[in-house]
Amino acid sequence: RRPDDLLVPGGAALMFAALFLTAALAAFPAAQEKGVRPLFPPAPRVVQKRIPFTAKRKAEMVRYSKRHYGDATYRLTHPHVIVEHVSEAATAQADFNTFAPDVPDPELHELPQVCAHFVVDGNGTIYQMVSVTIRCRHTVGLNWTAIGIEHTGFTDGDVMGDPRQLAASLKLTRWLRCRFGIPVKNVIGHNESLSSPYHHELVPALRNQTHGDMRHATMVRYRRELQQLGGCTG
Repeated sequence: RRPDDLLVPGGAALMFAALFLTAALAAFPAAQEKGVRPLFPPAPRVVQKRIPFTAKRKAEMVRYSKRHYGDATYRLTHPHVIVEHVSEAATAQADFNTFAPDVPDPELHELPQVCAHFVVDGNGTIYQMVSVTIRCRHTVGLNWTAIGIEHTGFTDGDVMGDPRQLAASLKLTRWLRCRFGIPVKNVIGHNESLSSPYHHELVPALRNQTHGDMRHATMVRYRRELQQLGGCTG
C-alpha cells in the first residue's frame, strides 16, 4: 500500500487528475491503443517502519532549522534534492535503532537526532522511517530541502555491487524524483553535498562539512543507471 505522505505536498489535485485519467482510459480503450502512458513510473513497494517523530522532536527541528537555515519550521516542502547515503550499518533495524532515540548525535552533538526518510536494505526491501513532509537531519546544508535515502552497508561498493539493493534504490529514487520534479542532476551522493546549488548553512564552522559516502565517481554511475531507467512516464 502506498502511503499518502509519499505524494507531493498539496498533491490532492494530482490524485484527482490521475483518477480522472484512469477513468477516461477505461472508458476509451482506443486512447490506450494510441500509446497514452501513465503520468508517473510505478511505485515501489515500501514497508512502513516509522521512527517516533514526536512534538518534542518537531520543536527541536524547528530550532535546528532556525539556527542552520534561518527558517523556523520542521516541515519539508517542495524538496529540490535527493541525497544517497551509505549508513555504515548492516541492517535496516540497526539504522532504525540509531534514528529512533531522540538523543544528541555523536558527531555534532545536536538535537534532534539524525535520521533519513528511507532505508534500502541489502535484500532490496525499502523501509520508510520518516514522512517526506518532515525534515530529517541527514546532510548538513541540505536538510531544509532534501529527501534522504540510506543504504545498508559500509562502502559505496557494497551498494553498487549488490544488484537487489541497487535496483530497489534506483526504482525508489526515480519514483520520488518524478513526483517532486527533481532532475537527475540533483540526485547526489552525500560526498557531493557541498557542490549542490541548494547547499545553505548559516553556522560558519559547518559550511564545509560533508561525509565520504557516495562519492562523485560512484554517483556518475548511479545517475547514469537512473537515466537508463527512463524518464517520468510509465
